[in-house]
Amino acid sequence: MLNNNSVNIIGAGLAGCEAAYFLAQHGIKVKLYEMKSIKKTPAQKSENYAELVCSNSLKSTEPLSASGLLKLELESLDCFLLKCAKKCSVPSGNALSVDREKFSDMITQTIKNNKNIEIINQVVENIDTNIPTIIATGPLCDDKLFQNLSKLIGNDNCYFYDAIAPIVSLDSIDMTRAFWANRYDKGETQDYLNCWLTKDEYEVFVKELTNAKCVELHDFEKLKVFEGCMPVEVLAKRGERSLRYGPMKPVGLSQHTQQKPYAIVQLRKENSSGTCLNMVGFQTNLLFGEQKRVFSLIPALRNAEFLRYGTMHRNSYINAPNCLNVYSQLKNYPNIFVAGQISGVEGYVESIASGLYSAINMLLYICGEKLQSLPPSTVIGALMNYITTSSPVNFQPMNANYGIIDHQRLDDKQEKKQLILDTSLKYIQKFKEELWKVCSKAQPSVQ
Repeated sequence: MLNNNSVNIIGAGLAGCEAAYFLAQHGIKVKLYEMKSIKKTPAQKSENYAELVCSNSLKSTEPLSASGLLKLELESLDCFLLKCAKKCSVPSGNALSVDREKFSDMITQTIKNNKNIEIINQVVENIDTNIPTIIATGPLCDDKLFQNLSKLIGNDNCYFYDAIAPIVSLDSIDMTRAFWANRYDKGETQDYLNCWLTKDEYEVFVKELTNAKCVELHDFEKLKVFEGCMPVEVLAKRGERSLRYGPMKPVGLSQHTQQKPYAIVQLRKENSSGTCLNMVGFQTNLLFGEQKRVFSLIPALRNAEFLRYGTMHRNSYINAPNCLNVYSQLKNYPNIFVAGQISGVEGYVESIASGLYSAINMLLYICGEKLQSLPPSTVIGALMNYITTSSPVNFQPMNANYGIIDHQRLDDKQEKKQLILDTSLKYIQKFKEELWKVCSKAQPSVQ
């Protein structure tokens, strides 16, 4: 083991908290730096750690989906935040959605009460390359820290813009133009409120949406939008039918109305009581007044009370193929690991996985053991392989999907997905067994 068996972690978001908990439970002293009590980012509202600033959904739990398989991998690796998510879940069909306040509060209290974790409320601007460190600042990294990190790794700043969807009050919705149902009746409960539009209503809505005024951004001509979080007004400008093939698709729900809906806006429960509803896929950069005006053209929302308007903010990330190896370690600075969205993974669960994976390799590193990677036939391995081996030209963050997973080509989709699942879990189990042998050499865990 290295002389210094303590680790600095910068950022108490999803990745940082997962990494801190794992290392602390294996006897490693952690200094967890968090700046939000001093300086919040534009997207942060709560004082708690692991704050979910966008949707409250952690996506599908179906084993034969990439997102569901990622959760199974994390469950096998005893992921702390996934356990918290399940304890704080709210009904959402075949997805894992959480009461965001309960979720972050549970994580915050656990982290604060861990004897091996020291919380340091400080804005970190510089990185000491002599100290083992995990940078997990999230996509809204402090500007000075990101600038210094960019100088350290020698690549230009990369960024994209992320958008948040509005939240509306259930009591303010016209239920004569909405119905509860999940697509294709998946799930044991009806978790989505579906607001339907006729063809004429849809066309008026799209026209007003595409002409609505947006918040002016600095250097807007350089805007790079991540495809997985496309502002609804940007998507609408790609063509009149683009929304009907995207967040407003009417499939799987037509049997619930007297006439077949031409388009559907789905609202998902945002809290345990279901009084707050998130407009699924409606992340936006419209001016607040324009959001009220345009979204009220959806008949069910004509009198809607907007509890939170959508916003748009800059997300920063490193050009991982240039500077990060497959172990989440900076190529030129072995003491420094990078985790979460700043590393180039996209999504809540992907960030959690990145935090756990970087912590595992940090533990191996400070124990003087060989670092371990997962094959790209697993979701975690595929994510790490993608962000570290892709072309650095126009590199963009990536989320879990079958397209990046290495697998045998089969014509039968279900057979292919089952083979991917079986292969992945086999490798994860082997990885876990080897890891636990090394972990047994580390100091006892703190309960």
